[in-house]
Amino acid sequence: MTTAELQVVHDADTEVPVVEMKGIGRTFPGPPEVRAVENVDLTISPGEYLSIVGTSGSGKSTLLHLLGLLDRPTAGTYVLDGVDVSTLSERRRSRLRGERIGFVFQAFHLLAHRNVVENVALSMLYQRVSRRERFERSRATLDRVGLGHRVDADPATLSGGERQRAAIARALVAEPSLLLADEPTGNLDSSNAEAVLDIFGKLHAEGLTLAVVTHDDDVSKRAQRRVRITDGTLSEEKR
Repeated sequence: MTTAELQVVHDADTEVPVVEMKGIGRTFPGPPEVRAVENVDLTISPGEYLSIVGTSGSGKSTLLHLLGLLDRPTAGTYVLDGVDVSTLSERRRSRLRGERIGFVFQAFHLLAHRNVVENVALSMLYQRVSRRERFERSRATLDRVGLGHRVDADPATLSGGERQRAAIARALVAEPSLLLADEPTGNLDSSNAEAVLDIFGKLHAEGLTLAVVTHDDDVSKRAQRRVRITDGTLSEEKR
């Protein structure tokens, strides 16, 4: 992957944002045509904890897919961790996504036929890491989220909170630049939701960059900064 191919944007005198979106739009063809996201400008600095709030149908899921390189914008530019991803091939985007973005979803997406540590280790399968190192790092990451005692457990035996902890470990083990979470407490009771949010707070304190998409004000209040998306348009909210 050459510098020219990635169009790396870097200034030695300034801190490079993890996310820099300018004029981002995503239109889905009709009829009728749907402008899901329109003219979004968004910068996320290293170590920042951002919440993206909005009601159902506001465009927050579309924005998350764009941030996570799961979809392409139809307008604007997106620079991720110093790399202009606007014109990259799908293969390059997939590689960058695997190396620099961790995902935590409302549904845990754990494989039933793999134990917990195997589920976590699978996220590094296509990286140049030995099997031994994959499992060592996976066990260490599970311990980091308070699940070190369940490394050999079957996912079916885990509580909802434990499953989400395993999913967080899977997202963290590759040491991403950005952690994206989509309604991460949506399937949890209040006690487990608080525990997951405590983990996010700890990760933020350790310097990880997080962006959490939610409709829940209690979740969004934990973040350092909050933006709101309404009818596809993003606006900054004062705290």
